[in-house]
Amino acid sequence: MKAHRIETTLTEDGTLVIKDLPFHAGEAVEIIILESHTHPPKANPYPLRGKQPYRYDDPFEPAVPLEDWEALQ
Repeated sequence: MKAHRIETTLTEDGTLVIKDLPFHAGEAVEIIILESHTHPPKANPYPLRGKQPYRYDDPFEPAVPLEDWEALQ
């Protein structure tokens, strides 16, 4: 069984034209059509690249002072 892969774009809804296949007239072929997911990503995959890092002077200190917690009063 020979396999041939080709990628193309539909020019109108529901119509696909494939030319110059490496098969001869009268040969039986099986056609499987898959949607391509190789389009370039639309969003930036690295949104933080080049940004300044956040700096935490004391990362284990609570953001809210302890005296402001109602549960501790």
